[in-house]
Amino acid sequence: MNIKKQIPNLFTLGNLLCGTIAVIAAVNADFELTALLVVLGIVFDFFDGFLARMLHVTGELGKQLDSLADMVTSGVVPGIVMLSMIEINYISQSEVIDFNNKVYAETIFDTGYIKFLGLLLTLAACYRLANFNIDTRQSDSFIGLPTPAMSLFVIALPLIPMYTENQFFIDQVQNNYFLIGAALLLSYLMNAEIQLFSLKFKSFGVQENGLKYVFLLTSLVLLLVLHVIAIPLVIILYVLLSVGSNLSKKKAV
Repeated sequence: MNIKKQIPNLFTLGNLLCGTIAVIAAVNADFELTALLVVLGIVFDFFDGFLARMLHVTGELGKQLDSLADMVTSGVVPGIVMLSMIEINYISQSEVIDFNNKVYAETIFDTGYIKFLGLLLTLAACYRLANFNIDTRQSDSFIGLPTPAMSLFVIALPLIPMYTENQFFIDQVQNNYFLIGAALLLSYLMNAEIQLFSLKFKSFGVQENGLKYVFLLTSLVLLLVLHVIAIPLVIILYVLLSVGSNLSKKKAV
């Protein structure tokens, strides 16, 4: 066995391990631990590709393994989180209970079918990841919203009532119409024929990376000012900037 070739795969398996534990945390409505594990998994996901390119050991095995790990961390986990949040809101219509109360973990699968709409995210993520593996257009940019971006959007939502006092955003998170709408929209965006820019840098010049720098700087400001609320807003900004860039390129042509 070539140990050098296995180094990126170890990081991919680290992503899978984080995702697997995050599934357990999400089922138990431990959204803080879930978020931490998903972020850690996405970090592993970034470094497996980075190391594969740096060590010149990219290959079909790593590509398939990466998608399988992403399916858990950025597919199964956000689906369960969305299901759990819809369930929590369903229960809280008749009884107000803290987000961290373990009664939710005991009743997640006990009520109506509406909550299972959250699993649309898991199905859409699976389709996107399978399509990504055979789509040769996505080497320098993405077609559709990447699953890690969707996952970050979703795992941030239950943290908003815990870490902010902004009633407008809290009201959205505790509204099932908003959550179901978000699940439908994110499922569509993952598989839409919309070109989204990649954050891979071939050089660091301002002219060729202007859009990326605008996005990164704006995201940093949003995170410093709005904290956890900024995470879904950053994902929205990413999509809007990409769409705006696409439209400006079409007009230029």
